[in-house]
Amino acid sequence: MGKGASHDKKGGTPASPDVPPPVRAALVESAARVLGELDPLLVPVTLQRVRTFAPRRRASSGAAPLWHALVGDDGFRHAVASRWTTEHPQLARRLTDPADGPEDAPDDGGGPRPEPGTLDLAVGAFLLRPDGWQAHLERAGAAHDERSNAEVDHAAADRLRREHDRATSELVELRARVVTGAAELEDAREQLAVLRRQERRLRSDADRARAEARRERDAARADLEAARAAREEAGALRRAAAADRERAESERATARSTAQVGADLANARAKLLLDAVVDAAVGLRRELGLPPAAVRPAEVVEAGTASVTPRPVSRPGSRGRSGDDPALLDDLLSVPHTHLVVDGYNVTKTGFDDLALVDQRRRLVDGLVRVASRTGAEISCCFDGQRTGAGTSGTSGSGGATTARGVRVLFSSGEIADDLIRRLVAAEPVGRPVVVVTSDRAVADDVQAMGAVAVGAPALLARLGRL
Repeated sequence: MGKGASHDKKGGTPASPDVPPPVRAALVESAARVLGELDPLLVPVTLQRVRTFAPRRRASSGAAPLWHALVGDDGFRHAVASRWTTEHPQLARRLTDPADGPEDAPDDGGGPRPEPGTLDLAVGAFLLRPDGWQAHLERAGAAHDERSNAEVDHAAADRLRREHDRATSELVELRARVVTGAAELEDAREQLAVLRRQERRLRSDADRARAEARRERDAARADLEAARAAREEAGALRRAAAADRERAESERATARSTAQVGADLANARAKLLLDAVVDAAVGLRRELGLPPAAVRPAEVVEAGTASVTPRPVSRPGSRGRSGDDPALLDDLLSVPHTHLVVDGYNVTKTGFDDLALVDQRRRLVDGLVRVASRTGAEISCCFDGQRTGAGTSGTSGSGGATTARGVRVLFSSGEIADDLIRRLVAAEPVGRPVVVVTSDRAVADDVQAMGAVAVGAPALLARLGRL
């Protein structure tokens, strides 16, 4: 070890002078390379773990242990110095031979300049420790400071250039903005002029709108006053109408009471008159000794022994019912001593035209038998043609008419059934209820002119369907 080395007061460890950071980094890098090639028996205890690191990680992860070993372990430092001497023989001779020692470069007014290899010389000086080796560290530190200052100055110059360039760019941009701003200002002035014209127009429109609003408001007030007056008038009319309605209801109640009294009086008079007529009829029959009627007018007509002349009478009403309404037929059959005359084939052709004529007659006559048994009405059923033995049942009445359990079945021999029906209606006395079932419009008009009531075939078919 060189004579210029100093030792720590507490032990024999040489004191560590100020080592510039680049020199220290280079020393640690060399120590890391030597550690990987060193005999394991010669590796210091503090570096056993660092030796297991990957070669690329030793200098970074083991920097602190390696530096402590270089400073405090002379054997490890000599091993690293031996390796450095092998790699840098000329620099090693230069450090160990005083004649080849470093000299300061001449001062040209700009300060001392480090000669080439200053960093390597400082690393070798630290490892070999020749006389004056601290001067190499000082020169390396000065070179590092000068380089740092130069880098700082260069960075400052770069920063100033960047700031100058940025200022120049901003100036150009500002000039462009000024030009753009001038154009925008001109556009703004034009837009302001347009907006002022629009403002004047809008003010004029607003004045007109306010005037119209005032007119509309005045008109609305007038309408409101008129509406209020109309409402008051309507209220008065409504009150008057309510009073009129109350009077009308009172008058209607009085009229109903009067009508009820009149109806009761009329019913009493009708009952009294009916009783008088019935008693008179009974007394007349008893005084004249008249026997019960043995011959019906229909039997006389069928036999052809009487000439019947149609008689005009008033046509009875149907209480607003249709001629095909089954309810009308039910009401008519409920009247005592009603004679029901049926246009046979007109009914069968309407209801069951798909059957043979014999079956049609049989089905119609069977239905009429049930009607006769339920209502007690006299029923005559007229068919076109001559009577045959088939299709009817019962006994023969006067004039060759067939009676089937209360139903007289007539055939229009030598004439049509329509004329037979007309003669049957004409033979009945005035006042007897006669009902003709036919959908023939001509027959219906003729029998109604003679006082009978015409009912359509659908009404009888509906009546038969309920039996």
